[in-house]
Amino acid sequence: MALCGRFRSGISLANKLAYLTSDSISAQRSTFHRSAPFTSLDSRNYATPPGKKEEKVKVPLALFGGTGNYASALYTAAVKANVLEKVESEVLDLVEAIKNSPKFAQFTKDLSVPKDTRIKAIQEISKEAKFSDITTNFLAIVAENGRLRNLDSIAKKFKDLTMAHKGEVKAIVTTVIPLPPQEETQLKEILQEIIGAGKKVHIEQKIDPSILGGLVVEFNQKVLDVSIKTRASQMERFLREPLTLGDI
Repeated sequence: MALCGRFRSGISLANKLAYLTSDSISAQRSTFHRSAPFTSLDSRNYATPPGKKEEKVKVPLALFGGTGNYASALYTAAVKANVLEKVESEVLDLVEAIKNSPKFAQFTKDLSVPKDTRIKAIQEISKEAKFSDITTNFLAIVAENGRLRNLDSIAKKFKDLTMAHKGEVKAIVTTVIPLPPQEETQLKEILQEIIGAGKKVHIEQKIDPSILGGLVVEFNQKVLDVSIKTRASQMERFLREPLTLGDI
């Protein structure tokens, strides 16, 4: 049911994106002026009320690079405001809606769009979608800094943080065809035994015909490669090695 709800909301949001990035927004390129400047992620640090000690938030994973910094900043702000699940849902819904709206997807990648226009568009979209203040402010900063084209990568890293927050471990399973439900359940049980109690395994399936068969499992910075492609490569290397008297 939750998946269906997200699918429906994604369609609705995609329609709004298409509308809000129409010629009416393009016409605002030379007329829009924002009332308050945007400077950096820290400029919107969601101030702690007077007299209350600022909460120290520990980011559960060390992320690197620009997208990692954005994801970590969003995580910190969402945890402080106690709206982590809501922000996660909003960001993932927006990313999915952008994928369903070619017009807005192009808009996010177009670096020639003036900064003011990017911010105005994001603010209107956030208002239409009734996003939380945390998500709205964050997206405005991303738009101002010309990082809308990186939103998908930011969302993926943010998802990694929310999973770690909930004690979930993502296992990426690559196969030639989707795993049958029974096999996925069995694999999940095996990984759960390896990871141990206290954490929950979340399987993300990827399809890659180039591995020829078998599967590749990535989790906890480990890789278990039992694909036919890898086994064939290992056999080829073995057959190419010269024989010595000691091998006979």
